[in-house]
Parts: sequence; structure tokens; C-alpha cells
Amino acid sequence: MKNILITGGAGFIGSNLALKLIDLGYSVTVLDNLSTQIHGENPEVSSSLYKSIKGKVTFIKGDVTSIEDWRKAMANQDAIVHYAAETGTGQSMYEINKYVLVNIQGTAIMLDLLVNEPNKVKKVIVASSRSIYGEGKYWNKELGHVYPEHRLGEDMDSKDFEVKYPGCSDLKLLPTDEDSKIHPSSVYGITKQNQEQMVMTVCPTVGIAPVAFRYQNVYGPGQSLSNPYTGILSIFSTQIKNGHGINIFEDGKETRDFVYIDDVVDATLMGLEKEEANGETFNVGTGVPTDVVTVAKTLIQNYGLETTLTITGNYRLGDIRHNYADLKKINTKLGFSPKIDFEKGIKRFTSWVNTQEIKEDNYGKSIAELKQKGMYK
Repeated sequence: MKNILITGGAGFIGSNLALKLIDLGYSVTVLDNLSTQIHGENPEVSSSLYKSIKGKVTFIKGDVTSIEDWRKAMANQDAIVHYAAETGTGQSMYEINKYVLVNIQGTAIMLDLLVNEPNKVKKVIVASSRSIYGEGKYWNKELGHVYPEHRLGEDMDSKDFEVKYPGCSDLKLLPTDEDSKIHPSSVYGITKQNQEQMVMTVCPTVGIAPVAFRYQNVYGPGQSLSNPYTGILSIFSTQIKNGHGINIFEDGKETRDFVYIDDVVDATLMGLEKEEANGETFNVGTGVPTDVVTVAKTLIQNYGLETTLTITGNYRLGDIRHNYADLKKINTKLGFSPKIDFEKGIKRFTSWVNTQEIKEDNYGKSIAELKQKGMYK
């Protein structure tokens, strides 16, 4: 397999994967609509992500909701890495049609063409997400493994943010393995679940090997610093650089698994090149939970700037409390282990941010939209 199509290949993960593949001798085609939310206004001129791949890939400016754009992009491809998607938990709860149209319908068009029209595609890798696990996996000494449902607004209004499970009060957080219950708590998570299931179900029927990667919170140099809807590290960084205070949701003890971009690219490359990945789903993360207060304090320390940190007690509908990855499967089957821990990755990320032009802080706009829709409490 030498000809690789990356949808969303001008995005953060896609562009990094494209450059790695080019270094290894692959021929890369990118299908991307250069969304202004990610790339800013006039992206052909101003987007550093786009410029990093310009002239190195066959670039098609198009949309995954277009059959003709898909046809053009899929011609003579040996494999597809499907990254193109609308992202952002909060935004997905009120821009429902857009998320379903791009994420689900866009994937459906790809699969329809693979089934019904001649092609050379041998493998499809789909970007899934940790969001499909919802509130994740816990242990109770009486009940064993349990999977709490979505948290209730009435509890969070009372500043009680922890998850609950009927009939027990003692819950221990566990890493989510690939066999954990799938129960997303946002429209974004639902669309990712659908993408994954469609690819894993349809591709084998026509002899195409599917692989799904359930990425945790990916970060690193190159991620958008102007997108106020997703990416907690970039959102906080832009606020700090603008001299604005950071307002932290809930009590700040909510945790995420932050995985560095180089590790994500390495895992994805293994999925592309190794037959052992065929037909499998894999978590990609570090296997380490980090709480949001720690994230904010670490960023402030690395930037060396005075910043007000406020724990607000506010919350967004659709957010989960905790989630981090169990990596046994990807380690056993593909030999993947993350190389960059959080401390080292944050130093690399903040060093890169310090070289960038300070972006306008539009985070307040995204919160105002959530408030207007009743999604921010």
C-alpha cells in the first residue's frame, strides 16, 4: 500500500500523519475543506497546518458530504485514513444536524462508494474517540464492573459532580478497555460511535480491512489555537497569552487522558502497516488520568505568566467526569506504548505556543452560545 488518502488531512492529526507518511515514502492525497473554525480566515494563506503539507501532498479542497469530491479523492488509493469530522462535545449538542451530516453521512458516502463502485482500497482506518465510552468504567466491591449513566443536572446544580450508580456508593475509577460499555453522552460521541460501527461492519463485506482508533485527548505543536470549541490545552493557552483569567468547569477535579501527537501518529502508522490491526478497535492514549486544575497550573507555570485561576462550579451538558485508556490491547497486538509523558509533552507544546502569534480569545463566544441554548449551567 503506497497511495494513502487522508480525509481531514490538513487538520492537526491528519497533517502530522501526512508528513510522517511522506517521510516514509508514501504518496499522500488529502481531502479537506479547510474549515475556518480550525484554519481561520483565508486558510490558504494563513493556516500553518495547511502550509505544512502544501506542495507535499496531492491536495483536494472538498467536502466529505460531496459524492463527487469523494470519487475524485478515492481514485487509485490503496488505503483511507478517515479523519474528516466536526469535533467538539459542547457544540455538537446544539449543531446536531451539522455533526450528523458531516460525521455520519460523510462516512456513509465513503462506504457506499467502496461497496458499489470499482476501487483499489485495501484498508480503512477510522478515527473514533474516547467519547463513545460516556462516563467510563468503574469498580464496586459488591457489583463488580459498573458503567454509570450520564450525570443529572440536579446533582451538578448542587455541586455534586461525581458519577453515581444505583445500589452502591463506593465507586473506583478504572481505565476503559475496548470491551467497555459504549454509551456516549453527547451527539459528537454518538456520531463517532456510528462512524466506527459502520466502518467495522461494512468494510469486511467487500474484503477491505477496517481499523478503528479510539483517540483520547490529542495535543501538541500545530493544534489550532483559535478554535474555541475543542482542545482544552489550546483554549487555556490562548486565554493565558491574552492575559485573561481561566475559568474551570465543575470543581476542576475532572480528568482526561492527554496523549501527545507523535504517539498518536506512531499508533496510527502501526494500524496502517500491521496486518495484526485488521478488523480491530484500539484505544490510543497514555493510560494516565490528569485533572483539569493540574492542566491549568502546569500551563501557567510553563508560560511564566500571572493568570487568575477560578473554579466556577459551572458545567456543560454532555461533558463526562473522567476517562482514561486501558492500553493492554494495543500494546499486545501492535507493540504500541506512548513515549511522551504529560510533563514532557506540555513543555514541547508550550515552547511551540511561545513561537506563535497570539490568537484572539473567542472562548467567551462559545460559552455564550452554550448559555443561549441552555447547555451551560
